[in-house]
Formats: sequence, structure tokens, C-alpha cells
Amino acid sequence: MIITGASSGIGKALAFEFARQGAKLVLASRSGTIDPELFKLTNEILDVRTDVTKEQDCESLVKKAVDKFGRIDILINNAGISMRALFSEVSLDVLRQLMDTNFWGTVYCTKFALPYLLESKGSLVGVSSIAGYKGLPGRTGYSASKFAMQGFLEVVRIENMKKGLHVLIACPGFTASNIRNVALSKDGTSQGETPLDEGKLMPAEAVARHIVTAIDRKQDRLTLTTMGKLTVLLNKFFPKFMDKMVYNHMAKEPNSPFK
Repeated sequence: MIITGASSGIGKALAFEFARQGAKLVLASRSGTIDPELFKLTNEILDVRTDVTKEQDCESLVKKAVDKFGRIDILINNAGISMRALFSEVSLDVLRQLMDTNFWGTVYCTKFALPYLLESKGSLVGVSSIAGYKGLPGRTGYSASKFAMQGFLEVVRIENMKKGLHVLIACPGFTASNIRNVALSKDGTSQGETPLDEGKLMPAEAVARHIVTAIDRKQDRLTLTTMGKLTVLLNKFFPKFMDKMVYNHMAKEPNSPFK
């Protein structure tokens, strides 16, 4: 199996969860760093330094996975970055970075892994977000990339519905992970400290367990946290009301870019 963005956050937690189950892991990240504790659980690990914004890196990742283990049963597109800035102020380069990583990274990896996933009747997973259902103010690039990811994966599911391919779109709510600490500001620099109280968020390890269970059960969609589920449900029937609710919620963040 392949996990992108595997060096931290949800990706790292998924690596540990699958390692406990004896899975053969291909772990992709830009840093190429593997937590040495993983080797206490399994030696069946291949570390591939990968920048998912580069098509050739994604093609090479899949090739190395097949060369090492002979097949691909699961691809988890988890690599992602976030942002926090008003659209009127943000550099367009920031939006391009978000799309290149979150959307095109998923497209590239899926394109090259798909023949092997069809052969194994395996699972294709996209770690999206509630922001892929409801636009979040201050996160234009993030929401746009997650909406695009979900639409892409939904089409791949439909096109291959008679071929045994399982496609899971997993949407965590706010998660205690590194993604917000390295979120981009309006000029593309790192946001730095997250504005949210990490202690009140779902741990990455809990998210990973839910995703693993959803893969085992061949679920099409997974939406996590009570707030996340309510946001998706209410937005179907009361979108204007939810516009106001989302605005008010995000405006309460420390140093919010809008009030």
C-alpha cells in the first residue's frame, strides 16, 4: 500500500495503524523521513522521497512500490497543505500551490496507480476535508482543492463501478495535525502557530483508525466529528444559514483575517 504525506499528521498515524496490522508500506513524503518506531512494528517498509506536485515523482513512486512488493492494494492520497488568507489579499501563487499539492498530487498518484488497483480490486482513498463540502472563508485555495479532489474521485468511482475498485472519500473535521502549523499565509510564507486549540481537536490517531475501518468496510464516504457531520447535513438544506454560521465560527479564530 502507498501513503502520501506519510511523515506527519494523519499520514504518519495511518502508517502506524497499518503497520500494526502487518501491512507492507510504501511511505511517500517530501522529507523522506520515517519514524524509526515504525520499524519495531514491521520491516516491510519502503521510503520514497516524493513531491506529489511533480508528475514524474508520482510515476516513480508507483513504479518503486510495484518493483518492491509486486502489487498495490491501497493508495491513500493524504499529502496536503492548507492556507489562511482573504482571497482579495492572497497571492495567486499560493492558490496554485494548494491545487498542485492537494488536487494534482491526487490526480498524478491515482493515474499511475490505477492499473494496479484495478488488477488487485483494491482501494483508492482521498483524505479530503469538510472544506470539500462547505467553502471555508479564508481558505479559498484549500476549499477549492478539496472540492476538486472529491469531484475527481467520485468520477473515478463511477467510471470503475463495475471493475471492483473501491473509492473512499474521507473527510475529517478539524484535526490535531501539522497541516495548520505549516499552512500558507497570503504571501506564501508559513502561517506558523495554528490559531486553533489543538487539545480540543480529534487526534490524528483517531482519524487514522476511522479511515482504516472505512477501508475495511468498503465505505464510499467517511465524515468525521459531530460538527463536521452537522455542517454537511445542514448545508444541504439550509445553505444560506450555514454561510452565516461558518463565517461567525471562522471569525472567532485568533487573529482572524476577517471580522
